[in-house]
Amino acid sequence: MLKRTHTCGELRADHVGQTVTLCGWVNTYRDQGKGLIFIDLRDRAGLTQVVFDLEDVADDVVTQGRALRREDVIAVRGTVRQRASEPNRKLPTGEIELVGAELEVLNKTESPPILPDEHEAAKIDEEKRLRYRYIDLRRKRMQHILHTRHRVTKLTRDYFDQHDFLEIETPLLIKSTPEGARDFIVPSRLYPGQWYALPQSPQLFKQILMIAGCDRYLQICRCLRDEDPRADRQAEFSQIDLEMSFVDRDDVMEMMGGFIHHLWKELLGTDIGEIPVMSWKTAMEKYGIDRPDLRFGLEVHDISELAAKTDFKVFHDALAKPNGVVKAIRIPGGAEKLTRKMTDGYSEWIKTFKAGGAPTVKFTDKGFETGIARFVEPIAEELKAALGLEPGDLAIFTADTWSIATKAIGELRNRLARDLDLIPEGEWKFVWVIDFPMFEWDEETQRYYSLHHPFTAPNPDQFELLDSDPSKCLSAGYDLVVNGSEIGGGSIRIHRPEVQKKVFTILGISDEEATEKFGFLLDALKYGAPPHGGIAFGLDRLVMHLVGTDNIRDVIAFPKTQAGADLMIQAPGPVDDAQLEELHVRNVLPEAAATPGT
Repeated sequence: MLKRTHTCGELRADHVGQTVTLCGWVNTYRDQGKGLIFIDLRDRAGLTQVVFDLEDVADDVVTQGRALRREDVIAVRGTVRQRASEPNRKLPTGEIELVGAELEVLNKTESPPILPDEHEAAKIDEEKRLRYRYIDLRRKRMQHILHTRHRVTKLTRDYFDQHDFLEIETPLLIKSTPEGARDFIVPSRLYPGQWYALPQSPQLFKQILMIAGCDRYLQICRCLRDEDPRADRQAEFSQIDLEMSFVDRDDVMEMMGGFIHHLWKELLGTDIGEIPVMSWKTAMEKYGIDRPDLRFGLEVHDISELAAKTDFKVFHDALAKPNGVVKAIRIPGGAEKLTRKMTDGYSEWIKTFKAGGAPTVKFTDKGFETGIARFVEPIAEELKAALGLEPGDLAIFTADTWSIATKAIGELRNRLARDLDLIPEGEWKFVWVIDFPMFEWDEETQRYYSLHHPFTAPNPDQFELLDSDPSKCLSAGYDLVVNGSEIGGGSIRIHRPEVQKKVFTILGISDEEATEKFGFLLDALKYGAPPHGGIAFGLDRLVMHLVGTDNIRDVIAFPKTQAGADLMIQAPGPVDDAQLEELHVRNVLPEAAATPGT
């Protein structure tokens, strides 16, 4: 076999005259019919043009050369020369070509079901590309993504190594502690009737590591959650998981902010500047969402007091509800930009968030027109001032309970920005969101739930509220958001047993249930737990931002479909009865389910 001396992206004018060997896939094949065959040879590093002058090579090279087709795997030995034609400025190797003298066909391909062409990829059904992932990954775009992901993990390890973090692995076979998403569970062969769970995150173990004196922990870990299908989620995903001892919230945010600065500078050459800090309450009131996109305006205004002065029934009905509010957004130039069909569409769409609709009104040189103009006339000047309206603007409203109206108008704000093309390209807007509510009340179950998780500590000045009014207690949690996407979240943890017990009581978790689910952590907290806190960054989401894709499957080498199937290996799939018997389980379905993707 001819041994490779250079990659297909390596050769330059400095190599002219050298004898080299390239190996790779035939990307394109052109027989000029004048005794010349041209091949673009591709590997992970790039493309090199190879030319065979059939009059100057051996007969076997002629025979093999004329039989080549796309995606054949070959090795070529020859001499580097300046291109006979004009240089190809689009390729780093565009000044040279390799004059082939020897050719070895390493593997002939059958007719490929798909080709690794960038311009064709968008036309190919994603399921087909996932089925033949090993071909799809040959694309330059996909190779770039894999390289970027590698760089992110390397830069992560280097940065935190410089700050004295220890990389420590935590178990994959653990005890089931159902909180939030469903666990994937694994039957035990050695302990009949007992089950392991696969970790949704290493949360409890990293706290144990702090109690164990490890001080600073890092892990790039796999996490598994049996969640219902969602476009931006995968059943298995990766986290950059971290924890620190003897720190407060500011210490963690400073360390992790430095990491994000480092990542963006090294990979994109971008200085993201100082990362601002915003309270959860401010984020919800101004942007309607706890992961605000700061690249555009369209800020939300609470006009409840003004709305109460109107005789518009929709407003009055909302304000009569507990915590009823009326929210509004000013859309500059919206009177012309938004058609009646569009605003009617928004009013229907917003109902998916339980809101009743989205009334509108235009503001012109003549005052308020169309929509609910007659209802807002009594508050015309006040509304104009409150929203900062100018002629040509449009105002859009939601009215309901605070939680419904706020969520609905926050989602509407993001959709308006997309529809009106208000989101600038290439801009990065980071923000830390802090001071989340410690608990949220669920009317249906009549109990509190943790907004983050039950091990999140209150802010230092909030501990008394655990006894007097848990609904007002703010947590020491923090989320890092970029361009409207949460890329990391964490908190200072509870490190005192008595505080953890109070939180469990508020959450309706009995002593027996707490011991059953979290007994090893509760025991550990009794034996000298230091103050500690940490964060987890979504590795997949980080890479998505860095490479500019909104499809999480693009940044995972072997992803699942939205429904959780691996089309390439046909998983999940059945197992035979002998395996099930050995594991002391049996299949209760009348017959095995179909193989995914068939």
